Amino acid sequence: MTVDITAHKPARKKEPKELAVVHQAGCTGCEACIAFCPVDCIEIVPGLIHPEMNKLVEIDLDRCIGCKLCAKYCPWETIDMYPHDEGWKIAPRVTSRSVCGQAADVETTA
Repeated sequence: MTVDITAHKPARKKEPKELAVVHQAGCTGCEACIAFCPVDCIEIVPGLIHPEMNKLVEIDLDRCIGCKLCAKYCPWETIDMYPHDEGWKIAPRVTSRSVCGQAADVETTA
């Protein structure tokens, strides 16, 4: 099941130079990053093993403005910034629910 996290939010005005990508293999679901996102593009998603208990976060790359605040304040250092096009390529490999709309295998190494 794919979650549509963009349905109620307006599109950004221009593409950012960089995108934030959560490496979910290291995400604890603490939600610290959510408080710092100025455009509300970080969503809570169910984890793979125990969806009800193991929550993770995912960044909506269509809305990310590349501000770097989530990466700066992630206590687990599991959010990295990538050049725009590279971020779109990496995100489906390191997120359990691909931002591209398809389920993906999560890599354990960055």
